[in-house]
Amino acid sequence: MAQPPLLTLADIALTFGGAPLFEGLSLAVHPGERVALVGRNGSGKSTLLKLMAGALEPDQGSRFLKPGTTVGFMDQDPDFSAFETLADYAGQGCAAEDAWRVTVALQDLGLDGTLDPAAASGGERRRAALTRLLAEDADLLLIDEPTNHLDIDLIAWLEAHLAETRKAFVLISHDRAFLSALTRQTLWVDRGQVRRLDAGFSGFEAWRDKTFEEEDADRHKLNRLIKSEARWAVEGISARRKRNMGRVRRLQDLRADRAAQIRRSGPAKLALSSGQKSGKLVVEAEAIEKRFGDRTVLHPFDIRIQRGERVAMVGPNGVGKTTLLNMLTGALAPDAGKIRLGTNLTPAIFDQNRRGVVDNQSLWTALTQDPALGVQGNSDQVMVRGQPRHVMGYLKDFLFSEAQARGPVSALSGGERARLLLARILARESNLLVLDEPTNDLDIETLDLLQEILDEYDGTVLLVSHDRDFLDRVDSTTIAFEGAGRAVVYAGGYSDMRAQRGEVAPMAATPSARKAKPKAKDKPAPRAASGLSFTQSHRLDALPGEIERLEGDIAKLGTLLADPGLFARDPAKFEKATAALAQRQAALTAAEEEWLTLEDLREAKA
Repeated sequence: MAQPPLLTLADIALTFGGAPLFEGLSLAVHPGERVALVGRNGSGKSTLLKLMAGALEPDQGSRFLKPGTTVGFMDQDPDFSAFETLADYAGQGCAAEDAWRVTVALQDLGLDGTLDPAAASGGERRRAALTRLLAEDADLLLIDEPTNHLDIDLIAWLEAHLAETRKAFVLISHDRAFLSALTRQTLWVDRGQVRRLDAGFSGFEAWRDKTFEEEDADRHKLNRLIKSEARWAVEGISARRKRNMGRVRRLQDLRADRAAQIRRSGPAKLALSSGQKSGKLVVEAEAIEKRFGDRTVLHPFDIRIQRGERVAMVGPNGVGKTTLLNMLTGALAPDAGKIRLGTNLTPAIFDQNRRGVVDNQSLWTALTQDPALGVQGNSDQVMVRGQPRHVMGYLKDFLFSEAQARGPVSALSGGERARLLLARILARESNLLVLDEPTNDLDIETLDLLQEILDEYDGTVLLVSHDRDFLDRVDSTTIAFEGAGRAVVYAGGYSDMRAQRGEVAPMAATPSARKAKPKAKDKPAPRAASGLSFTQSHRLDALPGEIERLEGDIAKLGTLLADPGLFARDPAKFEKATAALAQRQAALTAAEEEWLTLEDLREAKA
């Protein structure tokens, strides 16, 4: 018998002025479901997640939460303004007896909780939001863009953590590998509708394309029917004095149906021109080094990059990827060694901090007042790869409406702001494209198009990204930062790099220390449970996961209690953690004994 849903939305309508964003929307999330929430930038995914969390009230309709169910919500852009430290934000709403969860989550995510949010980086703020979500330990997790600004190791750790949980979650992300590994159901937000697929993200794109094909076929049939009825309406007048008014009304209804259809927007029209060819050698680095104070960012490093190569840099946040990128482009001098740049280089740079556009500027102004794009004496045109274009026509190529073009940059979502910056750099002719974390916030369709134009680009690409799927699709050479200032060059993409390292599974080590954790003792593996009742068989299958979760909690609590200064600093926290450790150890013993009993019973009945 199916379990009742944890969360239900019924007949939801929501309008932010103008056309409704949602109308007649209904959906449900059941226990244990792992849902991918997908759709284009600006389609309403984050708004829908806020409706599900109860953080936004609909104009009409109802939200029902199963009694006793708790909901954890991670906003894409959380507000830290009322908090003095990241730990204060992470611990808000956490019960006193569960305060140890905040401490453990901060350690797991490698975050200094004493940081002032105003001085924290995007990655540190994202980890604080994740800390709060994990510490809440809710029954239903609603997670908006958790991988933005996280490095690959942290993404792998979070992926492993969510893979182990038994909790239901709804996840917004543009990281294909992350979604494909974790999700089993898909909600697709498209033109005000929410469609459901009972399969994970790996099946979404084929389903979406089939839906579009069926939609096009239905529209074609409707157009043919309207054409036929319209011909009858004209020719029928000469054949008889009085027309069949029923057929006339049917024609009017058909035309109304066609007018009511919301046509889907085409994809953004991305194009890239490499212009004048650079020399065969783009950049050569010989024994370059870089230090900041006592910290060595880069030990002697050598690389030779030829025209047409796609070189990606991967590694934890703060390890020096952007520093190396700046040295290879001549923007930053090395402390030692030599950099030689090739001839005829024309770079175009996508900055990870999204600098170059001002929040109170309009999109129109952001393009027409760019010295590299503006056309002298004509504020309605921009230069696009050497040819004048009307600014509105060019913005429409990137899916911006006229209302958005006249509105401020501050009103754009993260993905729309990234599209605007792409519009600026793709308008320029270049033969060296520098992309520092371009994949943050971009929707999947735009990422596909970006990958396609990079494939066709004649110039050279230097790339920093944490999107494993995008890296595998684009780069031909990978520079991996392996800690302590050491950078190693590997042939191929991200997966090729891992294969050359001998890594056969995703890195899921605790990122806080960047070192291997002691292995937990061997746990019983699930086996076929023939001969048991359905309930016993289900319990036997579930116990290994429960045992693993308890062992994880015990390990975290053990690490917390290993701090010799904890009791002196916070006796209450020490006592709560000690009690929690005893409770989980007892639960682990009971679970292991239950597994042994059921396994013996299974073997006896086999």
